[in-house]
Amino acid sequence: MSIIKRVCVYCGSSQGRDPRFVAAARRFGEILAANRVGLVYGCGSIGLMGTIARAVHEHGGEVIGIIPEFLKVQERLFTDAAEIVITTDMHERKRLMFERADAFVALPGGVGTLEEVVEQLTWAQLGRHRKPILIANIAGFWDPLLVMFDHLLSLGFLTNGRLAYLVADNVDDILPTLIAAAAKVTEVEKLGEPERVERL
Repeated sequence: MSIIKRVCVYCGSSQGRDPRFVAAARRFGEILAANRVGLVYGCGSIGLMGTIARAVHEHGGEVIGIIPEFLKVQERLFTDAAEIVITTDMHERKRLMFERADAFVALPGGVGTLEEVVEQLTWAQLGRHRKPILIANIAGFWDPLLVMFDHLLSLGFLTNGRLAYLVADNVDDILPTLIAAAAKVTEVEKLGEPERVERL
């Protein structure tokens, strides 16, 4: 079985219009800290990004922020992170976030959040890794995306069957769901097939 030591969280640099999104980000940050699971994220201090990072930090958890140089001002660098990694571009940021995390969670967010979680699903489908990927469907936020995935499947565009994602509607279910999924694969299996990883 593999162990989850750090979770990469993708989420918005805005708070959104539903207060349940902020509450979920704050609660998940508290849960991560209480369980000694580190947070890997985009290092912003605004929106849901800032909310979850502050919650982890304020409750004694580990925060690792990874951000490209050009976003330091725009996303207001979270200076209280235990570790801050400045990258040259978005590609390096996403690669390092992938390497530093044992699982991935998509909280509500915009196009960037959507792109990041879909990229992880693509990498998993191509055999790069078997790290758990969870869509936190807070207040039904991701319902349209889940319908889209079913649409792709029904029309034959997911040739290997369903995408390897988990769904949790309740924030308290996220970490237990990830832990249960990680227990089904070894540390070696989690990293994917080496020959495919090298090509990506």
